[in-house]
Amino acid sequence: MEDQLKRLNKFIGETGFCSRREADKIIEEGRVTINGVVPELGTKVGPHDEVRIDGKLIREKTEKPVYLAFNKPVGIECTTNLDVRNNIVDYINYPKRIFPIGRLDKASEGLIFMTNDGDIVNKILRARNNHEKEYTVTVNKPITDRFIERMSNGVPILDTVTRKCKVEQISKFTFKIILTQGLNRQIRRMTEYLGYDVTALKRIRIINISLDVPVGRYRDLTDAEIKELNALIEPSSKTEEASLPKVETPRKRTEFIKRDDPRFKKRGDY
Repeated sequence: MEDQLKRLNKFIGETGFCSRREADKIIEEGRVTINGVVPELGTKVGPHDEVRIDGKLIREKTEKPVYLAFNKPVGIECTTNLDVRNNIVDYINYPKRIFPIGRLDKASEGLIFMTNDGDIVNKILRARNNHEKEYTVTVNKPITDRFIERMSNGVPILDTVTRKCKVEQISKFTFKIILTQGLNRQIRRMTEYLGYDVTALKRIRIINISLDVPVGRYRDLTDAEIKELNALIEPSSKTEEASLPKVETPRKRTEFIKRDDPRFKKRGDY
């Protein structure tokens, strides 16, 4: 019986209701019940448990999952929050509930995957899987060899240094870059650090899928593409622990204690 149990966030993700990360949020918000009881994070469910979200019964999918390649236009927000103007879900208006895998800035355009398969979302988003994403970027002034070199070797942003990456100049103002990490507004921050401004940014490839549809349009991934994609992300850890966000060990904080504090001698801080 134990092998039939699944973590609640995985179960919800596999129903196509939302991704595992979003499932964790709605569990914390108390919107989920198991057999009428509000559960805790990490709770496991079995095949006979009744899981409801906002009172609505949800079940595991039996039909084929949806996988779309969408060419997002500039101005569309990659959010499932329908209260947000110009959200991606309303824009596509797909007949089934789907959500984006990852994000693409509102000011950027290009390829983004849409799906109802919460499990594949979880594996692709894990930064440590080193999945490639390729972009073409246009900047506001002529590109130099020094710029290409510095972009390739890592740029200090957001209290870290970006990973080494492939960067290639393709015209006077445009370059191509392949990233294996996804820091917030990474390309824009990198170029700004080097004194440039991005005037256009387009994602043209994610892993093995290249952009081949007009702006604002989408297509289904082929069975061959899905098979290859799954093979490429297969080395990703499938354990439940790997689906959880990585917790960093907090740095030891120096605490100053007055000499008349009773903790002073106990701690031995002389």
